[in-house]
Amino acid sequence: MAQSKTILQDTLRVLAEEKRYSTIKDIILFMNPADLAALFDTLDEKTLPVLFRLLPRDLAGEVFPETERDTQETLIRVFSDSELKQILEGLFTDDAADLVEEMPANVASRILSQADNTLRSAINQILKYPEDSAGSVMTTEFVELKENMTVSQALDHIRNVGLDKETVYTCYVTRAGKLLATVAAKDLLVEKDMNRKISEIMDENVISVVTTTDREEVAKLFQKYNLIALPVVDAENRLAGIITFDDVMDVMEKEATEDITIMSGQTPYEKSYSNSSPFELYLHRIPWLLILMVSATFTGLIITSFEQALAAQVVLTAFIPMLMDTGGNSGSQSSVTVIRAISLGEIEFRDLPRVMGKELLTAVFCGLSLGAVCFAKLMLIDRLILGNLAVTIPVAMAVCLTIMITVLVAKTVGCTLPVFAWKLGFDPAVMASPFITTVVDALSLLIYFTIASLILF
Repeated sequence: MAQSKTILQDTLRVLAEEKRYSTIKDIILFMNPADLAALFDTLDEKTLPVLFRLLPRDLAGEVFPETERDTQETLIRVFSDSELKQILEGLFTDDAADLVEEMPANVASRILSQADNTLRSAINQILKYPEDSAGSVMTTEFVELKENMTVSQALDHIRNVGLDKETVYTCYVTRAGKLLATVAAKDLLVEKDMNRKISEIMDENVISVVTTTDREEVAKLFQKYNLIALPVVDAENRLAGIITFDDVMDVMEKEATEDITIMSGQTPYEKSYSNSSPFELYLHRIPWLLILMVSATFTGLIITSFEQALAAQVVLTAFIPMLMDTGGNSGSQSSVTVIRAISLGEIEFRDLPRVMGKELLTAVFCGLSLGAVCFAKLMLIDRLILGNLAVTIPVAMAVCLTIMITVLVAKTVGCTLPVFAWKLGFDPAVMASPFITTVVDALSLLIYFTIASLILF
């Protein structure tokens, strides 16, 4: 796939240099808009505008919102005012709002200056909502019906306005702007009585959200009820817009990417990896690395405070990496599992005792298994096979007991910190692997040296 994409990219570049535009048109006109967008994202700044201008107006309107932000900015900077105006006319409101929000101030100002009054007003309205709210991802282009319409009138209305709407699969029945019910286009199409009133076939059991609803909650509703579109209302139940399935897919992708980024110890970023420069990656990674490096000072202080014990039993030093890794891995397993459960809505703060009970029992099973295997490994491999006579039964007992207690503590920490973070309004993903590992490293050393002191000294 990657190889064929590279070949196509090189072919188009050569054709553009040779100005064989008719041949280029024959190639790109039969490509899917999403594939075209992915291809345009790989083109250089010289070739990109040339190929984009070969697209018919309708196809250009479909391709443009699918491209990466850098590609969009490059195109906007080379577009004439009339070209930019044409692109904006082909965009749905939510796509136009996203474009304005993601562009630098000077580019955003130019976009707004070329938008007509209706589009500009809709964009400004959407941009007023919080970034993570339902209002920020909705579109104001939907099919609106009245309850006193007949099926025939409703179908005629859909034919007249449907091309300019994001979806016609679900239509919305309103009275004085307030949402009353929904009507599926399928019900209109299969209805035999064309004179039947909309009020007789509409569904008043409407699932909706308000403009300030968190977009993650919106995604959960789509998943729970298998929705194609979801109406968004204001505080007075006036229909403000709708959220479509493709918008929710983008939300889910962004939220998942953000969680993975945070869990890996980086600050979230909008750009794709392919379009991020090494310096940009550095800026997103270095803050967490600095924090974790400084926090690791605590583990150094703990080791320093037990220098005399280590000097008396040097063999203890050899097991420090294993104990720290086991504790960190155990804590990470619990934290990631709990964070995922929180994101899926499986657990709430009131479920914390149940979660802790489940994780503690799991920790007991894991700790006993790891302790038994570790003891066998120390006595059979380290002492008998490798001949390390410093590994005595008391030393093995200290190491294995440390493993069992460390796993117990690590899984407790791993399951509780994300829940508390979520309760306090923080992203629970912050309490994932890097942070949990740092905390558990320090705790595992304290446990190790405490147990070793009690058994060996």
